[in-house]
Amino acid sequence: MGETLRLGYVGCGFMAQKVHLPNLASIPECRVVALAEVRRRLGHKVQARFGIPRLYPDHEALLGDPEVDAVAVSADFMVQGEIAREALLAGKHVFMEKPMAISLSQAMGIVEAARRSNRQLMVGYMKRYDAGNELAKAQIDEFRASGELGPITYARNHGFCGDWVAGLDTPMDTTDEPYPRVPPRGPEWLPAEFLPHYLQYLQQYTHNINLLRWFLDAGDRVGVRAVDLDDDGYTGVVVLDVAGVRAVVESGTLSHYRWDEHTQVYFRDGWVKTWAPPLLLRQVPAEVEVYRAGSQQTFTRPIPRPAAWTWSYRREAEHFVRCVLTGEPVRSSGEDTLTDVRLFEEIYRIYLKGRGVL
Repeated sequence: MGETLRLGYVGCGFMAQKVHLPNLASIPECRVVALAEVRRRLGHKVQARFGIPRLYPDHEALLGDPEVDAVAVSADFMVQGEIAREALLAGKHVFMEKPMAISLSQAMGIVEAARRSNRQLMVGYMKRYDAGNELAKAQIDEFRASGELGPITYARNHGFCGDWVAGLDTPMDTTDEPYPRVPPRGPEWLPAEFLPHYLQYLQQYTHNINLLRWFLDAGDRVGVRAVDLDDDGYTGVVVLDVAGVRAVVESGTLSHYRWDEHTQVYFRDGWVKTWAPPLLLRQVPAEVEVYRAGSQQTFTRPIPRPAAWTWSYRREAEHFVRCVLTGEPVRSSGEDTLTDVRLFEEIYRIYLKGRGVL
């Protein structure tokens, strides 16, 4: 591969137009050479706006383009996993939005395709690329190594959402073409009436659990201790064992002008805490607080440097391009993401058993 990544993009929806295409197209080492969109008129509009040389009517046609090195996918999250799998088997590196899959069996098929093709598969967990979260993780790693704050005793993520768009003013092309029909699907064991609840919970909180696992270097050493969700299958508390640490995920909704999410890792003698910005608020990383107990108690608010004014979505795009060009392994791989998919199936099994459904 040369010094420039030739990228094909599948999909022209909100995240494609507002976030991923503008970011990828602005990276000097990346050239968007092809676009696939089943809504033909919409595809032509987006192709013209971004100056993309070739437009294909579907992802199958794009995957046959020998000049495409890698593919980015942001289709409906019930089918994007299959698109990603086919792209890997066609010999393309893949960047895809989360959730990687809507069932563990689908996820395993995608990861197996990456192994067979020996291609990079990166899942868009942009929180791992937030400069504030990177700083928080470095602080957590440092305290674990030094023992300065004692052992980790507890972790929590609170995510009640809010205004995630934050007034993002990137242009958005539309047409009156109907949205492609996507057949509902999910884990085979999941009753159909609970599929919408499961998908809503999965697509929102996969970010949160993934971030906790990353902060604690847990890998696959994660299990579900308890699930207490309301009838909506969304609001409530899930207790996890994350590499031996009790970790709580608090989920719900709030009409908030900003974004109500924070993550906190407690040590015996202090904590590291991050506040997440609204997801689409550009150039604002997570805020970080470090508390040290002891005879002289202190609070510090470190700021990431030199990347203080950065956007996590831009940083994840740069990471993908760099890793494909250099062969460096990606930070949020498909293989790592298998754990998240497994956990969400476990959470919903416990939830439904508690309701007497399973």
